[in-house]
Amino acid sequence: MRETGGSTGDGDRTTLLCVPFAGAGASFFHPWGALAAGRWPVLAFELPGRERRMLETPYRSVVEAAKNEADGLAARLGAGARVVMFGHSLGAVLAYELVHRLTERDIHVERLVVSGSPGPWTQRERRAAGLPDEEFLARVEEFAGFRHEALDHPEMRELILPVLQADCEMHENYVPSTDAPVSVPICSLRGDSDGLVTADEARQWRDATTSGFSYVELPGDHMYLVALGREVLDVIEEVSGRDG
Repeated sequence: MRETGGSTGDGDRTTLLCVPFAGAGASFFHPWGALAAGRWPVLAFELPGRERRMLETPYRSVVEAAKNEADGLAARLGAGARVVMFGHSLGAVLAYELVHRLTERDIHVERLVVSGSPGPWTQRERRAAGLPDEEFLARVEEFAGFRHEALDHPEMRELILPVLQADCEMHENYVPSTDAPVSVPICSLRGDSDGLVTADEARQWRDATTSGFSYVELPGDHMYLVALGREVLDVIEEVSGRDG
């Protein structure tokens, strides 16, 4: 896990814990630390296979990832810590699994903010996992609506492709570890022109919590958050203030 701003030791402050989407590392959220200054310390969860954990084997199961990483994450946050969790796409379902486990480890999750994701019980019908490399990349580009420029450089592609393939596999094969909803409020975000996740699918998260639910659309496609980090943080602050 990489800290992108503030500190987990900032008294009673709530920490914003961000879980990356497929292929992304903790550094994606580095700019959010400055954007969130004065609101929350921002911590980005780092999965194996990328950046500081590049030499570790990537997970191919969301449930396994959450199970294996929960203790270390809880220890890093500290007993009694308060967090708001944010996850986009793959990060949304991984964050959902982590909420179940962190609340069992004396971490107070104040809110789960999911983005670009159908409800946890809806499996992806259109798939990329298992396709030959070029077809796989074309399908992922179609899903996301953009192509990362690093994939056009052979050395970077050699590093990124296996991680992206593992991430897509665990996302597309995800089945929740439990049918029990979480007890924390959920806010579901979606780009208003997202061609991968419909508005109805994004609202399915209402059934994943026994607490409050809100739904917000922001301008853009599936990867709207690349350009709208400040707006995402503003929404998180707004829904938190509304309930607080």
